[in-house]
Amino acid sequence: MDYEILKPVTEGNIVVLTLSRPQALNALNTRFFDEMDNYLDELSGDTTVRALIITGEGKAFVAGADIAEMVNMDGDQARAFSRRGQEVFNKIGLMPFPVIAAINGFALGGGMELAMACDFRIASAKAKFGQPEVSLGLIPGYAGTQRLPRLTNLADALYLLTTGDTIDAETAYAMRLVQKVTEPENLLIEARRLADMIASKGAMAVKLVKTVTRNGMNGSFSDGELMESKHFGDPFGNEGYEGMKAFLEKRKPNW
Repeated sequence: MDYEILKPVTEGNIVVLTLSRPQALNALNTRFFDEMDNYLDELSGDTTVRALIITGEGKAFVAGADIAEMVNMDGDQARAFSRRGQEVFNKIGLMPFPVIAAINGFALGGGMELAMACDFRIASAKAKFGQPEVSLGLIPGYAGTQRLPRLTNLADALYLLTTGDTIDAETAYAMRLVQKVTEPENLLIEARRLADMIASKGAMAVKLVKTVTRNGMNGSFSDGELMESKHFGDPFGNEGYEGMKAFLEKRKPNW
């Protein structure tokens, strides 16, 4: 399938997906959500892929939603646009492998929400983060009000959401919003290093860890324990057998 905004490149078992709309600072529009939705569906069924890295072309990761498209929407259209984005971003959490945001520049509004939907965030030292919607008289629409306090804390989340302030990568790291800050020229190297590290583990185990951990965050501790126990047995007789056998034989697993 041909894509206008997305530029995927497969490197072994890792896919690097570049958002390519630099003339609009990679702003999110309906075309983006349609392309991303279709592409995630394609990837979810590809058993050769072990990790996805998402980055942006030019000086922005994503500078936000496309205001030029939104300005003529009425309330119902805006609600539908919000829900569409939420549905597409939620698919990132459902991918059977890790999704890493390699944040090369501005990650504002919808761009920060896209980054937060990913499993991990590696930031360039030049990256900037913010939820500036209140400066436009709006609120975040792609689950920013929900993911941000879960990733950081209530006070820091409310500070960013109510002031519209922009923070640098080191501040984002201190807030635990990103896992690592690196020099711009090393951004994709570091993202690929993380992807390769996880790709070397058992694919079934990685998928189960992602599923159980993410779903467990939405329920009680005891419910999470039960879910963990239920899935603990899944790798036995499959990857788990090979992994344990390789450990005892002091060799690398043959996944």
